Amino acid sequence: MKLCSRIRQFRGDAQFGTWLHRLVVNTCRDIADRQARRRCEPLPDDARVASDADPARLAGLAELRAELGACLAGIPSRQATVVVLRDAFDLSFNEISAAEDMPVGTAKCYAHRARARLRARLAASEHAPA
Repeated sequence: MKLCSRIRQFRGDAQFGTWLHRLVVNTCRDIADRQARRRCEPLPDDARVASDADPARLAGLAELRAELGACLAGIPSRQATVVVLRDAFDLSFNEISAAEDMPVGTAKCYAHRARARLRARLAASEHAPA
């Protein structure tokens, strides 16, 4: 994803492979730094999924994940990317702006539009005949 968003920055001063390697290394460092800043606390035992968890509930969650994935595929890719980075990966709008090479306001607008489209698609699929 980052390659697609940063390809315009490749000026040809170095070989493409060298530039790509540096992009990957920097991206990995950014992710490692972000993960190191986040606090990770183990879930309490009662919050973990028990082996005797309700299979219907687990199936419903799996179905919802699949439906959400299909809905994400049906909205513009830049909007889907922003909403996933924000809501699934918990990136700030400043981080998204830097990663996607777009103004912060655009990232916020894309997130708003993507959520509205997802909401509409999920509502429509709830009312659609099975």
